[in-house]
Amino acid sequence: MISKDLLEILCCPITKQPLQEADNVLITADKKRAYPIRQNIPVLLAEECIILEN
Repeated sequence: MISKDLLEILCCPITKQPLQEADNVLITADKKRAYPIRQNIPVLLAEECIILEN
């Protein structure tokens, strides 16, 4: 689980949107992109981005 303080400063490296934690991923506010969390470390690399189908 990512701390609330850390979530407040993290953002999507592509769109700069805030992120929300859900099931071992961080999801952008518009719910179009997700970033994995591996061993409790968010992987916020553009090449690791998962595009979500709406």
